[in-house]
Amino acid sequence: MIHLWYRTRQTLMRGLAYLVPWRRPALIEGEHSLRELPRYIDDRGIQRVLIVTDRGVSSLPLFQQFCADLTEAGLNVTVYSGTVPDPTETNAEEACSEFRQNHCEAVVAFGGGSAIDCAKGACALIARPDLKLAEMKGVWKIRRKTPPLFAVPTTQGTGSEATIAAVLTNASTHEKYAISDHVLMPDAVVLDPLVTAGLPPNISAWSGMDALTHAVEAYIGRSRTNETKKLARQAVQLIFANLEETYRNGDNLEARKNMQRAAYFAGLAFTRSYVGYVHAIAHTLGGLYGVPHGKANAIVLPHVLVYYGEAVHAPLADLAEDAGVTVSGQTDAEKAAGFIKAVRQLNAKLDIPGEMEELRKEDISLMAERAAAEANPFYPVPRILSEADLRFLYEKLTRD
Repeated sequence: MIHLWYRTRQTLMRGLAYLVPWRRPALIEGEHSLRELPRYIDDRGIQRVLIVTDRGVSSLPLFQQFCADLTEAGLNVTVYSGTVPDPTETNAEEACSEFRQNHCEAVVAFGGGSAIDCAKGACALIARPDLKLAEMKGVWKIRRKTPPLFAVPTTQGTGSEATIAAVLTNASTHEKYAISDHVLMPDAVVLDPLVTAGLPPNISAWSGMDALTHAVEAYIGRSRTNETKKLARQAVQLIFANLEETYRNGDNLEARKNMQRAAYFAGLAFTRSYVGYVHAIAHTLGGLYGVPHGKANAIVLPHVLVYYGEAVHAPLADLAEDAGVTVSGQTDAEKAAGFIKAVRQLNAKLDIPGEMEELRKEDISLMAERAAAEANPFYPVPRILSEADLRFLYEKLTRD
């Protein structure tokens, strides 16, 4: 009976989604395209901007040049660089305070998914000063206009630059949760491969696998549309063709550009079609142990795909074709197994382990409870899992 309620709610949400004013951000892309953003902002009559970033990115010459370009364009610049991995509610509150104190008119998110999520959290607070972030958890709780938001992703996988969601962490309970509202979609996105050229190999690997997880979960879910299916398949094809190259040869700008586009396509796909249990499990691992989100997704992904069983054989057979997987058999089950094997092989090539060393067995019950609460009934997954199912998956993560 509970599964019927979950499916009924998911069907209702899928119908309501057609009434949402979905839009894509304006896209500014190509080498040196970052230098076009200051004029783009100035042309919109904006004079004072808040940049949300982290301390590592703010020390880069590329970032400092961007600030200089903004100033040269006549803009007043305030920088909030306190964002941490898995941004906290406090991060977003601090950024919001900087925005208000300096009378800013727009926000530039400059960094990985953490910086973009922090910026979105700040925008939510600016729009709804009457609510706390936790009160906006879930879907369509903001419902007011937010400041203009411009995103400059410095990784190749978060997808946050193309989504309506912000994922934040309660620092006291270590719980991660999402705020989703169409007003959080950035107004413009810069995809400049030069911004990602200096990524450390492990960040390239983890963020790229994050993008792959977005694409896969969007494609196998039950709320996919013709558009999201096309976007997800394009992303999978680009990732399998380019991710390892960016890991081995970070100066290959063509591969970097292709990975940026893959991340963007996957973000557009999952913001409409949602994610699933891979993300729900990964969020608990990030919240409790600080495991990087992309790394957690990469490790969890093949385990969940295997556990879904025949519910995902047909869609994974499609993705096997996009990934260039060659299998001896011709059935959907054989093609799906080939795709899962290819995911494991890609992880191995990227030096990502098959198990989660950080996971403590005494935390499994709590994590299963939190993962189930995040996913059920919200995520339109191919197969509904119980807390017992999730506990089994956590156990698998500790011994495979």
